Amino acid sequence: MSRPKIILGGRRFDPSQLKVLRWLPILILVPILLLMSYFTVPADSVGVVLRFGAFSSEAPPGLHFKIPFVDSVTLVPIQRRLKLEFGFATPGATDDYQASSRREQKLESNMVTGDTNAAVVEWVVQYHIDHPQDFLFKVRNPATTLRDVGEAAMRQVIGDRTIDEVITVGRREIEEAAGKKMQELAKDYSLGVEIEEVQLKNVNPPEPVRQSFNEVNRAEQDRENMINVANGEYNKVIPKAEGEAEQRISEAEGYKLQRVNEAKGDVAAFRSVFEQFLKAPDATRTRLYLETMSTVLPRMQGKWVVDDRVTQLIPMLQGIGAPASNAASNDETEESNR
Repeated sequence: MSRPKIILGGRRFDPSQLKVLRWLPILILVPILLLMSYFTVPADSVGVVLRFGAFSSEAPPGLHFKIPFVDSVTLVPIQRRLKLEFGFATPGATDDYQASSRREQKLESNMVTGDTNAAVVEWVVQYHIDHPQDFLFKVRNPATTLRDVGEAAMRQVIGDRTIDEVITVGRREIEEAAGKKMQELAKDYSLGVEIEEVQLKNVNPPEPVRQSFNEVNRAEQDRENMINVANGEYNKVIPKAEGEAEQRISEAEGYKLQRVNEAKGDVAAFRSVFEQFLKAPDATRTRLYLETMSTVLPRMQGKWVVDDRVTQLIPMLQGIGAPASNAASNDETEESNR
């Protein structure tokens, strides 16, 4: 009795020949299972393994194995610095949550300062994920929540400052205060992230009043420049005048000291002579007279006026170095005077 034939595609096959097809699904399924039983974690990430949807373990960078259809792996870049942009968007961003839509950018950048002025604020938040398990499971949408936290913190800080502080002098303080506030909120919400830096980019008044605001700023800058120039002139002239005054005072003090010392010296000399005078009045009187005449007579250029009671004029003249001819002429003058 002949075996029945099976016709496939116009060809007849023996049932014994079709037994090989029973193993075909297994031969196809085994390679698929092998491919699904391992995964690779990049160097800047960590793999969070879920078993039946629940947290199982964290896999470090490298090659790892898992149970197909049971385990699932989510890669979390814990070593990568991530960025959030508010009020603008950088083209070509790989992170879907890095920037919001164009309509939301305009809304999130419009803020009101503490002195009830409007400002358009653009800023950047840089952060990294330090607790992958909290980042994935503690909050439903951690990236969206982090954006909301960044906007809320910045609005609170901007609302406590004036428009001048926001645009000019208070930028650094605003960045530090906003970063600190974001970190506190992220910790309270268990987002599992660490805020590294908050950086203000463009801060401007709204477009309708921007030109007027810039004119006011230019006027204030001109005022500051004029004040600085005036202070420079003041610092150049006043120290010079003070130096000259100090010099005049020093010279006067020196002259005063000189005159006082000279007067003290004259007093000491007079007292010394007076003491000698008291000891020998006649001899001191004669010595003083001769010393005075020895100083005065050389200035007379050969002419002297003497008392008619002087009896010894020539020895006195020789004592002061007078020439003989002058002595003779002086003798004749004496005779004529008599």
